[in-house]
Amino acid sequence: MRLSLLLLPRTLLCNSHNLPLSSLPLLHRTMAAAAATTTTIFEPMSPSNTRVGWIGTGVMGRSMCSHLVKAGYKVTVFNRTLSKAQPLIDMGARLAQSPLAVASQSDVVFSIVGFPSDVRSVLLDSTSGALPGLRPGGVLVDMTTSEPSLAAEISAAATIKGCHSVDAPVSGGDRGAKNGSLAIFAGGDKTVIDRLSPLFALMGRVNYMGATGKGQFAKLANQITIASTMVGLVEGIIYAHKAGLNVESYLNAISTGAAGSKSLDLYGSRILKRDFEAGILCQSFCERFREFV
Repeated sequence: MRLSLLLLPRTLLCNSHNLPLSSLPLLHRTMAAAAATTTTIFEPMSPSNTRVGWIGTGVMGRSMCSHLVKAGYKVTVFNRTLSKAQPLIDMGARLAQSPLAVASQSDVVFSIVGFPSDVRSVLLDSTSGALPGLRPGGVLVDMTTSEPSLAAEISAAATIKGCHSVDAPVSGGDRGAKNGSLAIFAGGDKTVIDRLSPLFALMGRVNYMGATGKGQFAKLANQITIASTMVGLVEGIIYAHKAGLNVESYLNAISTGAAGSKSLDLYGSRILKRDFEAGILCQSFCERFREFV
């Protein structure tokens, strides 16, 4: 095991070459304690050593959080509307009265809320936000589709407190959240993201996109692609219907060709059944583009 000299007291670093024999036990104890600390830092996260907090239990968050509860993690949740958190509480999650209270009982705090203004409120508010309640060494993971500049602001604030932050927006919709098959775009310190991998794996596949904010940039590019694909899908359905085609047969036919897509797989049959339950509100979708552009 490599032992960083930064972990040793300054006096030992300066005088170790002249230490009397009586000081050796102290040196050994110090090195052992430092080594133990290093081991803890890189210990894989698991239900036995990691307390999880979750802020935001809406359409996406409730399903995503449920995978962590089912895996045995001790989870503390907060949501402004209690009824949306109740299914998780029934599963064994604990309810907190504020994001700060969530963080004070957690090692890692996930958030997935509505808008960047909500992110700022639940994470950075000086009286009720999660960061003020997080212990040094804790991690904030914002999975909201938000702003790269806000991700940088959160990271800077977390660093000042001796904490870490990761921006990790997701793609895959409500079905991906339920199935644990989301695409996760992670930006931040890769070492921290790697440590979080056991948690991310319960929700989907994590993709490291680069430094702080790059997860949010990747999500914007993803949204541009999705928007154009979904418009094309709907226009094709309308055209097929007006042409007198059996639309279900048409969708089955194109699904195995070049027109096949994730949007077709996820939404084609739902559109035919007139199942228009929102995975994300159109207002939220359009607002993201306005913020980025």
